[in-house]
Amino acid sequence: MTNVLLYSSAPVFQVERSVKGELARDLVRLEVEEDTAGLKRLSARFTAVGPAAGVNTEQLLYLDGTTFDFGKRMDVSIGPSRGERTIFQGYVSGMEVEFHEGRPPEVCVFAEDRLMDLRMTRRSRTYENVTDAAIAGQIAGEHGLRVESDADGPTYDVVQQWNMSDLAFLRERARLIQAEIWLQEDTLYFQTRDRRAASEITLVQGNQLIDVQARADLAHQRTRVKVSGYDASNREAVDEEAGAEAIDAEISTGGSGVSILERAFGERVSYRVRETPLNGAQAAAWARAEFLRRARGFVTVAGTTSGTPDMVVGSRVTLERMGHPFDGAGYYVTRVRHTYDLTSGHRTHFAAERATIQEGA
Repeated sequence: MTNVLLYSSAPVFQVERSVKGELARDLVRLEVEEDTAGLKRLSARFTAVGPAAGVNTEQLLYLDGTTFDFGKRMDVSIGPSRGERTIFQGYVSGMEVEFHEGRPPEVCVFAEDRLMDLRMTRRSRTYENVTDAAIAGQIAGEHGLRVESDADGPTYDVVQQWNMSDLAFLRERARLIQAEIWLQEDTLYFQTRDRRAASEITLVQGNQLIDVQARADLAHQRTRVKVSGYDASNREAVDEEAGAEAIDAEISTGGSGVSILERAFGERVSYRVRETPLNGAQAAAWARAEFLRRARGFVTVAGTTSGTPDMVVGSRVTLERMGHPFDGAGYYVTRVRHTYDLTSGHRTHFAAERATIQEGA
């Protein structure tokens, strides 16, 4: 992002692709949030009294359907000129008005991206001879979306969607193989973390970082994960496991939670019993995904910056001046919330995780 000394951090609103300057004028607070499960959400609160076009007297604004109405497209961008970033594209799904004595009325608008269509479509059906990536492609096509599906995983003889929304079903399929879901323009992405491209950002404690908390915790680390089931076609038990080799491929320096756990407390094994794999390939994929989920969350960070428009879920972050164990690269952003209000301006709240700490002096 272009670095400038001074710029207006006020967001720019478009409704139905038309810039609405009055929305920036009347904005009280904006929140835009996303995470690895998909579905970006917006809430925007506006002062709702003032002069309307061609009218000299004050009146209640934003409730006549002219600016906001259900289903209208909203785009929001923020950042310096020539460095602004679009932080939301979606559609109005809710409106709220508040009246309080001694204060001007306020209208709050709620919006979601097009994954809302998947959230509101519930069905029961059966898929045959498919991968999780293929399921994502079929669902995307049914909602008029293009798909970028890039996630390794087993081929299933049968997968059943039982009275679930398309979004909940996709989230469940993604969880089994540690894939992530998000929407960009009209493209649904269903990809594993190692294939997700996003910005690279350096944050310095005491500079861009206004507040931050970092924690390394062995509570949910395991040295191995085992998944068992039964292969009816071959009439034999299925027993697969994943260990440190799964996470070692993602790290280059530092001590992983897995290695530190084994050194400090010995072997600790987790047994997955919620799902029942029907062959070895399924068991191996699920064991690896569960091991990665635990190992990647060894170090967790929650922080607030002075406004980082480039930050999205999937951004790779380098932290500086955090203390030796927590310094360095390798942090992966799992949740982002951009806010704007009249007191603090633009703030970016985020959560990130890393599989390692820096050891030694």
